[in-house]
Amino acid sequence: MGTIDLILNITGVLLWFNWRSFGFDPLAYSTPATLAGTLRPAEPRQLRRWRYLAGLLLLLLLRAYFYWQIGPAVDWTPHIHLGAIVIPLRSDIFLRDCLFSLLSFLISLGACYLSLLLLSLVNGRAGQGDPVQRAASSHLGVADRFPWPIRFLLPLLCAGAFWLVLSPLLTRWQIIPKPASWRHLSEQAAAVGLGAYLAWKYVIIGLLAVYLLTSYVYFGNHPFWTFITLTGRNILIPLRVLPLRIGKLDLAPLIAITLVIFGAEFAQRGLTRLYERLPL
Repeated sequence: MGTIDLILNITGVLLWFNWRSFGFDPLAYSTPATLAGTLRPAEPRQLRRWRYLAGLLLLLLLRAYFYWQIGPAVDWTPHIHLGAIVIPLRSDIFLRDCLFSLLSFLISLGACYLSLLLLSLVNGRAGQGDPVQRAASSHLGVADRFPWPIRFLLPLLCAGAFWLVLSPLLTRWQIIPKPASWRHLSEQAAAVGLGAYLAWKYVIIGLLAVYLLTSYVYFGNHPFWTFITLTGRNILIPLRVLPLRIGKLDLAPLIAITLVIFGAEFAQRGLTRLYERLPL
C-alpha cells in the first residue's frame, strides 16, 4: 500500500506541475516567427490547463475511496510523517481516508518545493544562467527573489503554519491530544517546522551521488549534467577547506553524503524526543 501511495503521489505532483507550467510556457506569449507559428489550438488554453487540476482532485478523491475499500481488508494503517511526529490514521473511516489522501499529497508536493528552494539557496543568483536552474526557480515564483535568510527560514515558517492549521482538526477528531495552551501549540509547530529541513537530505544525497558519478564518467555536455556539476560543487564548498583529495580521488562527496545520512538520523531522533518532551 505504501508503494501504491507513493506512485499516486508522484502522479499527483506531476499533474500539479503540469497545471502550473502552463503559465511558464515561453511560446504562449511570443511573437510568431513564421506563418505556421500563428496557428493556435482551437481549444482554449485555460480549459486545457484546468483539466490537470480537475484530474488531480479526482485522483485524490478516488484513491481515498480505494483506501477506504482496501485498507481494512489488508489491515493497513496509513501514517503521516511530519519529521518530529508520525500521525496514524484509521483506514476504515472515509473522511479520514480523504484526509490522509490530501495530507500525503501535500507533504509530497511540499517536499518538491523544498527541493526547489534548496537548489535556489545552493546555486543562488550565480545559477540563473543555467537553464535547469531557471526552470526550477520559475516554479518558486516570488519566493526565489527573497533574500537568502528569508528563503532559508521558509521551511520552518511554512511547516509551522501548516501544523497550526492541521492540529485543531486532529485534536477535534481525537487523533492527537489537545495542546495544553497556545504556547504548547507554538512549540509543537516549531518542532514540526524544524522537521521540514529533513526533506533536504534526500535531495543532497541524490545530487552528490550523481555528481560523484559524473566526476569519473563523461555523459556529454547536456545542460542537465552542467547543472549537476554546478550544484555539486556549490554543496561541497564548506568541505573544500579540508584536504580531502588524494591524487585524482575526491573524497568530499562521500564524506558529505556520510555526514548528511548520520546528521539527519541524529536530527530525526532529537526532534522526536523534543516533541515528546514538550512541557504541557
